[in-house]
Amino acid sequence: MTGLSVGADGLARCGWSAGSADYRRYHDQEWGRPVRDDDALYERLTLEAFQSGLSWLTILRKREAFRAAFEGFRIEKVAGYGPADVERLLADAGIVRNRAKIEAAVSNARAVLDLPTGLSELLWRHAPPPRSARLASMDQVPAVTAESTALARALKRHGLRFVGPTTAYALMQATGMVDDHVAGCHVPPSTRPGGPVVVR
Repeated sequence: MTGLSVGADGLARCGWSAGSADYRRYHDQEWGRPVRDDDALYERLTLEAFQSGLSWLTILRKREAFRAAFEGFRIEKVAGYGPADVERLLADAGIVRNRAKIEAAVSNARAVLDLPTGLSELLWRHAPPPRSARLASMDQVPAVTAESTALARALKRHGLRFVGPTTAYALMQATGMVDDHVAGCHVPPSTRPGGPVVVR
């Protein structure tokens, strides 16, 4: 097995989590765990979009500031933001101050409100069937899949921005739609309904 890192606590983890307590905490407690709540999924989608071009560690360290700035990522609240809120966010040094990404977060919240069956149903409809076994190494973990490409297309069709296939796959990893913890990692596989998932 490759791509594992053994910490001072003796636990084997996916190699990307080495070197930072923030990464290890995120890896152990959140990454790959199924998320079904619409507001929580909107938060992950928004943070993945803000991460584009930056390190994920930057986003993790600003996460609480993001939550405060976006009022807990409550979809209905953010959907009601106007120009004054955009300017407020641009002045907030605690978050990533990128106008295009901030405006996309607001417009995405509005688009999510218009989804006929909600964000969770749309996202999870594109999840692949669970793997029969974990991948042997981080080298086998894809950056893009047919499912993430289909998901990105579906999100764009519904008016969401900053959601390309790579961002869509990172979202799948973050919310447990795929389990990309490698073989030998101490984090146990999460349970979710199995069986084929229709990709539309």
